[in-house]
Amino acid sequence: MTAVATRWTVDVDREACIGTGVCAGAAPRQIEIRDGKAAALAPQTDPDDAVIDAADMCPMSAITVRDAASGVLLAPEE
Repeated sequence: MTAVATRWTVDVDREACIGTGVCAGAAPRQIEIRDGKAAALAPQTDPDDAVIDAADMCPMSAITVRDAASGVLLAPEE
């Protein structure tokens, strides 16, 4: 039996984003600032606490992290 690797989706609401850059500083492997707003570097990523921190730190709650398989919201905390 093969183990299924867990993946997370990272979505940025660029309309809500105000471009503080806190997220890119917290998770530079997953998020960058592009044209003054946050953008995910890839639609999915390996699990990484840094991307959870980035979503939790966003003052506009513009970043969501979900389990790719189940769609369960992992961050930000509600």
